[in-house]
Amino acid sequence: MNLPNLPTHLPSGHLPSETTSFIGRTAELSAIEVLLGESRLVTLTGVGGVGKSRLALRAARRAERVFAHGARLIQLAPLREASLLGAVLLEELCLADQSTRPAEDVVAEWLADKQLLLVLDSCEHLVEACARLVRTLLDAAPRLRVLVTSRQPLGLPGERSLEVCPLPVPPPLTEGNAAPEYSDALALFADRAATSTAAAASDSAYEPGSAGQASAAAVCRRLDGIPLAIELAAAQLGELSVEQLNDRLQHRFEALSVQDGARITDLPRHRTLRTTIGWSHELCEPLERLLWARLSVFIGGFDLSGARAVGAGGPISAGEVERLLDGLAAKSLVRRRTDAEPGTEEGADTDPLGPPRYSMLDTVREYGAHWLSELGEAETARRRHRDFYRELMLRADAEWMGPHQVSWYTRLAADHANLRTALDFCLTRGEGVAALEMGGALWFFWFACGFAREGRHYLEQALDLCHEPGPERSKALWACGLAALGQGDVDAVFRLASALRESVGGAGAPDAHTASYLECAALTLRGDQRRAAALLDAVRESPGEAGEGGEAGQVGAGKSGGAFREAWLLLKVTHSFVHVHRGNFTAAADTADELCARSEQLGERWMRAWAEYTRALASAALGHPSEAAAHARRALEGKALLHDSLGTVMAIDLLASTAAASDRGRHAARLLGIGQHLWQAIGPSQMGSPELRAARRESELLSRKSIGDTAYEEEYRTGLDAGAADGVAYALAATPQGHDR
Repeated sequence: MNLPNLPTHLPSGHLPSETTSFIGRTAELSAIEVLLGESRLVTLTGVGGVGKSRLALRAARRAERVFAHGARLIQLAPLREASLLGAVLLEELCLADQSTRPAEDVVAEWLADKQLLLVLDSCEHLVEACARLVRTLLDAAPRLRVLVTSRQPLGLPGERSLEVCPLPVPPPLTEGNAAPEYSDALALFADRAATSTAAAASDSAYEPGSAGQASAAAVCRRLDGIPLAIELAAAQLGELSVEQLNDRLQHRFEALSVQDGARITDLPRHRTLRTTIGWSHELCEPLERLLWARLSVFIGGFDLSGARAVGAGGPISAGEVERLLDGLAAKSLVRRRTDAEPGTEEGADTDPLGPPRYSMLDTVREYGAHWLSELGEAETARRRHRDFYRELMLRADAEWMGPHQVSWYTRLAADHANLRTALDFCLTRGEGVAALEMGGALWFFWFACGFAREGRHYLEQALDLCHEPGPERSKALWACGLAALGQGDVDAVFRLASALRESVGGAGAPDAHTASYLECAALTLRGDQRRAAALLDAVRESPGEAGEGGEAGQVGAGKSGGAFREAWLLLKVTHSFVHVHRGNFTAAADTADELCARSEQLGERWMRAWAEYTRALASAALGHPSEAAAHARRALEGKALLHDSLGTVMAIDLLASTAAASDRGRHAARLLGIGQHLWQAIGPSQMGSPELRAARRESELLSRKSIGDTAYEEEYRTGLDAGAADGVAYALAATPQGHDR
């Protein structure tokens, strides 16, 4: 594969934006371009802080135009559990696969026909797992190229490695050369210094021949041109002049050359970076150092509430944490991010559940973790971290069926790596009850937000670890049953329903409706609507249905609708679905309308979207395709907002059906292609439901009849090739121009 000359600036596509300027690395970028042309696996190696990740991102941005399917970046630094590597790839590649197949096989199958550049960033802590995965992917996808960053190569045949060296530094001054030569390291220092108070006060600080430029060049030489070390040093210019900075660094390094004999055999670049971070550590006030150490237990970022929960204690009061965070941010040891604030999506609710987020670079976090261990506080900080996320999960569960669902989704998605870390803490320490409680509380995250595979991973471990009866086990069985349902694993759903019924106290217990829902939903997937209807009728007669203060037959009435309020509402959805497929269309519409009204009272969106979906099914069956399309579109809006991949694709299939019934063949064909694209990323089409598959076939037949096979294939292919976001946007448009026939 020959890569042509590449432009410097290209559109970002699926790659994240660069938040600071990119300095130098012209030779390295050219070398990566050549290596990607010669080998299918290229690994960038080098010490921490040398800029491997940033270089890989820029190389991918330059190369993505050459690849028909672009470039994708997978950031692995937050991942600590190798067994979740495939699940993380599914998530980052937006493959909402909910099947029971191994995640690596799903990714390999999806990549099989793709010409794509896959960037795996920060593999050093998962080298063996990454090597196995890369081998699998390269064997399955002949046009795939993989660019890896790691502190060591993967060790695979055909791998080409490129060591990322520090930036070039200016040579020492000589009598004949009074001004430092230009270098990338000096340019980086000047660029980062421009954001500090001291540098901003003097525009001429780094003019050629100035004392400032000479001192800056000396700083860059002393720091060996390591980008992270330079950035940390430049951050001190808010308090020091560049001459003072140079003097202090000189004294620091001279002292270490005498005092740090135990480490004198380390590679010089490792010593330089550790020394620079250590110097930044010394420049912090004592409480900043302590907070830095405690915050190292967070993976992937944190917000102010988390920092207070984990960082406060002893000499640090909760009120001081924000000031100390600001101090760490000013020194570039903590980075403040405002692009992940909850409640910022279009259509999101207006109750933000967290302030701007903070993060640490891995190398800085590792230094803090070392000091946390030295202080003897590692276990305490990790337990505080676990306790904070346990409370967050329980609060999210309590508030999910309310007006802040979008904020909760956004918040938990941002903290996904921390949720994993908290669950892993419980599992590795044998704290089974806590693991059951936390995994069960996240039922909606697993089932409603597209993480069924990961949910089963954690819940099955927790259930195997702890067999102690109680509400925690019941909730975990419920959550695991929902996750299995989301995967279409009907046999597992029946098995878990049986265990759940026993756990809650038998068929007559107040919470037995949870097991009934799982069984009813599994029966509908198998196409056994008769048995599902009989079971639903029996549930409706249950005295436990109403909860406190409600009347029989009023699902969700009363104070809470029972301990599992969502189960009552899900039963309503299933009942409406069963009514449709047994020909009781008016009853289906009435049931869906009742559920819409109840969801409106609660202010929630997720269940309301399911109600709109079944209402659309009823309207379509009653011969009102325009009305059905309006309901299906509202269902799609709700499902897409919450990233419910299963609900999203089911709504799109239904929109295709209404378009075909309205003689809008082109529109229907494209929607069918969009739907198929999404099903390929989720699992078995239509979840294996006989009724849904029959409806899909009918839509295709009507569309082909309306516009002919050639036009159908053209529109279908256009939809199939559309990205998920573009496909959903097209489906949400009420009257796409040019697609009435």
